[in-house]
Amino acid sequence: MYVSPIREPLIRGQKTYKKITQDIAAPIEGKPGKAWYAGIALTGSALLFGLAMIGYTIWEGIGTWGLNKTIGWGWGITNFVWWIGIGHAGTFISAILLLFRQKWRTSINRSAEAMTLFAVICAGLFPLIHMGRPLLAFFVFPYPNTRGLWVNFNSPLLWDVFAISTYFTVSLLFWYVGLIPDIGTIRDRVKSKLKKWIYGLLSFGWTGSAKHWQRHESISLILAGLAAPLVLSVHSIVSMDFATSVIPGWHTTIFPPYFVSGAIFSGFAMVLTLLIITRKVLNLENYITVGHVESMNKIIIATGSIVGIAYLTELFMAWYSGVEYEQYAFMNRATGPYWWAYWIMMSCNVISPQLLWFKKLRRSLVFTFILSIFINIGMWFERFVIIVTSLHRDYLPSSWEMYKPTIVEVGIFIGTLGLFFTLFLLFIRVFPVIAIAEVKGVLKSSGEKNPKSDKN
Repeated sequence: MYVSPIREPLIRGQKTYKKITQDIAAPIEGKPGKAWYAGIALTGSALLFGLAMIGYTIWEGIGTWGLNKTIGWGWGITNFVWWIGIGHAGTFISAILLLFRQKWRTSINRSAEAMTLFAVICAGLFPLIHMGRPLLAFFVFPYPNTRGLWVNFNSPLLWDVFAISTYFTVSLLFWYVGLIPDIGTIRDRVKSKLKKWIYGLLSFGWTGSAKHWQRHESISLILAGLAAPLVLSVHSIVSMDFATSVIPGWHTTIFPPYFVSGAIFSGFAMVLTLLIITRKVLNLENYITVGHVESMNKIIIATGSIVGIAYLTELFMAWYSGVEYEQYAFMNRATGPYWWAYWIMMSCNVISPQLLWFKKLRRSLVFTFILSIFINIGMWFERFVIIVTSLHRDYLPSSWEMYKPTIVEVGIFIGTLGLFFTLFLLFIRVFPVIAIAEVKGVLKSSGEKNPKSDKN
């Protein structure tokens, strides 16, 4: 006789609806602690340094970067692709897991959605700066003009503009629609007249009536249906920037699925990095449980394995093709001047995630936190390897060049890290970091007995 396994509770402790609201709203209603002020000071300093380097780049030009005649793409595009990848987890957790009715998403989707928006903002900075003349960025938009200039619709660089702007718009709408019920809750709890007016304006008159909930659920499903294909399309289009070229190491059809799996892989790692700290600092251990961490680690195992298979497939196809340029490109990655970057990538992205097959490690918060950082380091080096090692030795040995980033490029990257974490720290002070209404919706299925149904 088959006995179904006992499901681990999604919410721990004897929580009532009122207690859930109090716990999640506490960071917004109370004063920030020393840890928050220390974090905002650190991230704000990094942001200011990055802004100074961006200003210097715009004033002096792209010549301040380490680019040369062979390597026209360096840290700028590496960081662009890395940030776009991190932004994938939010839409995946929110849209696809919602459509599949995965209840464990409810405690982590809000943070992941916000992370998506912040990551896409960081990513969008790099193509603008890389243009060299950011004030002329409107050239990429196809609209009637007197100059007689039109963008090249065959270029995947233009596809990026449409794909990423659409992705950002749908993700923003999905995030904000999910926030409306919680904004209404915060509006009813705050004491300040100014805050009550602001939250009242942002809540669009939310009352929690049956009609409002019906419309909210309908629009959430519609937006989820729109957002789900974007998970596959956005990074597939980014991969076309490389795959449609004739450069050895780039000209391959495996890039779209390879990039998408890698994006979800790195995105989930960043969600874990943020949430493991957040749950501790904001005392949300009962809502972001070890079970949530384990579920995300299972997805990391799956996507990490796909990434590993993609690496091996690339090597096989380079050998099987018989094209000496392709064979040399991959041999150069593993044994050339940038061999250290290749083996950091392989160690962090292929070997280390396989340790998560052990349940004890999969449920260890300390191990997961360290591994999540390793994965994001590895995924950054993956983008570096793809871009720099494929470019630095072209078809002609006379064009071979080495690339070394300048302090300006490093500073801009540090600045985007500062921007990302500053926005996240501000977010947790203004909006609920966990979806209050959705957590209440799964309370009965979490193993709690007879939750009190109060209006709060």
